[in-house]
Amino acid sequence: MTEENPEQQLEGQTDQEAPSAEADAAGPDSPLSELEVAVIERDEFKDIALRLQADFENYKKRVAATQSDEVDRATGRLAEALLPVLDACEAAYAHGAEDVKPVWSALIGALQKQGLEAMDLLAKPFDPAQAEAVMQEPGDGGEPVVTEVLRTGYTWKGRVLRAAMVKVRG
Repeated sequence: MTEENPEQQLEGQTDQEAPSAEADAAGPDSPLSELEVAVIERDEFKDIALRLQADFENYKKRVAATQSDEVDRATGRLAEALLPVLDACEAAYAHGAEDVKPVWSALIGALQKQGLEAMDLLAKPFDPAQAEAVMQEPGDGGEPVVTEVLRTGYTWKGRVLRAAMVKVRG
């Protein structure tokens, strides 16, 4: 081996070959036994393994949450596509077509099990995040109140899927 200063020797070593900081802290007068060095290396590798395991668990949780959100969005789009069918059934039933009620009930029941909810806005304060005011009647100048629901609004798992069309007073 050629004569090099200690800093030059360390530059040529890989991380695994380089002595640990704890071994350096012991100083040149108290050399560590091979067992002590092995215990220090083991602890370092164990720490690395625990960090990797925690990172992997966090990754799995993020992926599961992302997949769940994507499934919710996809099923929400499907439910949104079925809203015109619900509207048609509701209108037919309102005009006296009794034969439509079982189909309408089954469809809305299945969608409700998955997270669809019809908004009940009648006689409640108007909220533009939940409804579109398409008609207005004069009121007492107070807070606008929904007097008639012209088209039912729906939420999907707590998020407004379609705003209701309403008539407001005020």
